[in-house]
Amino acid sequence: MRGAGYGLAMLDNRPTLPPEIARRRTFAIIAHPDAGKTTLTEKFLLFGGAIQMAGQVRAKGEARRTRSDFIKMEQERGISVSASAMSFDFREYRFNLVDTPGHSDFSEDTYRTLTAVDAAVMVIDGAKGVESQTRKLFEVCRLRDLPILTFCNKMDREARDTFEIIDEIQENLAIDVSPASWPIGSGRDFLGCYDILNDRLELMDRADRNRVAETIQINGLDDPKLAEHVPADMLAKLREELEMARELLPAFDRAALLNGSMTPIWFGSAINSFGVKELMDGIGKFGPEPQPQPAADRKVAPEERPVTGFVFKVQANMDPKHRDRVAFVRLASGHFERGMKLTHVRSGKPMAVSNPVLFLAADRELAEEAWAGDIIGIPNHGQLRIGDALTEGEKLRFTGIPSFAPELLQGVRAGDPMKAKHLEKALMQFAEEGAAKVFKPMIGSGFIVGVVGALQFDVLASRIEQEYGLPVRFEPSQFTSARWLSGPKLEVEKFININKGHIAYDNDGDTVYLTRLRWDIDRVERDHPELKLTATKEMMV
Repeated sequence: MRGAGYGLAMLDNRPTLPPEIARRRTFAIIAHPDAGKTTLTEKFLLFGGAIQMAGQVRAKGEARRTRSDFIKMEQERGISVSASAMSFDFREYRFNLVDTPGHSDFSEDTYRTLTAVDAAVMVIDGAKGVESQTRKLFEVCRLRDLPILTFCNKMDREARDTFEIIDEIQENLAIDVSPASWPIGSGRDFLGCYDILNDRLELMDRADRNRVAETIQINGLDDPKLAEHVPADMLAKLREELEMARELLPAFDRAALLNGSMTPIWFGSAINSFGVKELMDGIGKFGPEPQPQPAADRKVAPEERPVTGFVFKVQANMDPKHRDRVAFVRLASGHFERGMKLTHVRSGKPMAVSNPVLFLAADRELAEEAWAGDIIGIPNHGQLRIGDALTEGEKLRFTGIPSFAPELLQGVRAGDPMKAKHLEKALMQFAEEGAAKVFKPMIGSGFIVGVVGALQFDVLASRIEQEYGLPVRFEPSQFTSARWLSGPKLEVEKFININKGHIAYDNDGDTVYLTRLRWDIDRVERDHPELKLTATKEMMV
């Protein structure tokens, strides 16, 4: 552990922003599956006044279905497979929360989501510590220099030693950890936490999972009031551990949080609503305001007057009755008002944004206005794609929105051969949504579908049947890998002509080289150094 005096050191160097922009907090929640991410999201909505009662993952009977998981398969399996955005007020702040897929098969959706937020909340299971998917998601946050706030969940179950958890985060993720709270016991003996930043005792109420914890203001660790609420042996241990923490752990420093070198950690139990409000207070008080967004030629500052934004996600059929498609747009600058005409940079055409929406998971309401940092939905019929920019005229190209080559490839057939056109329409819609890669081979009929993880095939089959009434089956493909092909025009054309059986086109019309074996990629790179085979492409106009 890194030694430093323990306490609270803050450096407030916030830029001067219009008050409405300055109060925005746009963040994602990242976690390994089953760490409690969706439950935490529910409690955020509950304490933000956005819902009246929290649902439960894998609900039974009359229990509420978890609000942020709105696709049928998500509700059945109890996992988040699509990132949904939710906006609500908490105290003086406007929270824009993005609930990302925790399952590794949907990591690309998560990567794209992280381009649209200014910070991340990392959820860790108190018994399991830092898990594999947590590590991967953390690295993506680090690549984007995102500030990270940590919530150690499930302290009402048997958990590991607090110092051990902090050590593991510091060693595995190479980041300083500063505890914002300290747990008193765990499992059946879990009483609550000592709120270090505010010098208070927080006691958990096991009787009512949706009730806020009892808070007792304390005047330091020697305050006699502590002994009235904490058994003597647990109080002695708490004092000893906090004394060690002062010696061994760094003081909280907001500047270090904002530059990504430190994460504050709160302990709690999301299912019991414990520690959640303290975490929310921390996001509001210490988290970043809307940050400048990278474009090809410059950075776009949130305080700029012209409205700009970019599409980071497209969700098809959010309202199956209307076969609609909603583009999720992160506003990068300005003050947006309903009815504004914006320029769709890719096509150069004006677009009247008459029915923009704000989301509460599956619910939506008209957005009369929005500010930099907000995420709005724009219903459309396919004009907007991931990576598209919207501006008041400037030809901006926002950067950093990735698309990854799939790791699994399969053919797809409609149960009814007469419905081939319907299948093509469904596949193209899901490709534009980013749910899968769809390749049209240069030779032959049919399509090849590419995904990152096998679960995506199940989700696609389920959604195509549910949303289009079209049963489909996926079949093994002769190909195992796909790479985007680029290079000098004449060389590319020559290569295509002699490799037609390996060439396909994605839904953007970009050329793709399909391979059966990994060594085939190595051979092409060796024999054709003038060509590039890439596993990623940036989705920008």
